[in-house]
Amino acid sequence: MRKGKHYVDSLKAYDQSKQYETQEALKIAIDNAKAKFDETIELHVRLGVDPRNADQQVRGTVVLPNGTGKTMRVVVIAKGEKADEAQKAGADFVGAEDLVAKIQNENWFDYDVIITTPDMMGVIGRIGKILGPKGLMPNPKSGTVTMDVAKAISDAKAGKVEYRVDKQAIVHVIIGKKSFGVEKLNENFTTVMDAIAKAKPAAVKGVYIKSISLAPTMGPSVRVVYKG
Repeated sequence: MRKGKHYVDSLKAYDQSKQYETQEALKIAIDNAKAKFDETIELHVRLGVDPRNADQQVRGTVVLPNGTGKTMRVVVIAKGEKADEAQKAGADFVGAEDLVAKIQNENWFDYDVIITTPDMMGVIGRIGKILGPKGLMPNPKSGTVTMDVAKAISDAKAGKVEYRVDKQAIVHVIIGKKSFGVEKLNENFTTVMDAIAKAKPAAVKGVYIKSISLAPTMGPSVRVVYKG
């Protein structure tokens, strides 16, 4: 695929074969975010795991100290007291079968996170094939299937992100926006890397974190030195 002029110019601005200290890599990523919008800065971590093995899965959530820079729209599927709790906690949409039907019949995706209570998983299961491919299916491991809906809403609004190894053994996580600057992005980067390091499966032998790179939404990636 042909790359644009800004992308090509960015590639000339630094040594692609070199690994940079985190703050320098972040500065390069910020400088290479040349789009007219506030680009997201993405973290990509290649792990020494075999994702085909259940005992080598890496998945979890972490609340970024400086948030993601995105206003999160939260749907809560719950009834009774938990629905009332969700309303008071600031959920953007609260409902039960009515919202499930809206998603199923209207292809409705004007939200970023779905939180539900365990008793509603049978209802949510009806649209699992719709939500799954979009990464929206609630899951206990990500804290989105819970009785403490108020905390789940608060975490989502505060900037909770999920990290999960893909089939290529890579974790992709957003760590904020270009406008955050190096210091805030570095704090978010450190928080995510600490969480990934602590999530190392016991079954993994040898090098766990193989490589790290940072990239703006529309720009090339920069390799980062890992000192963990």
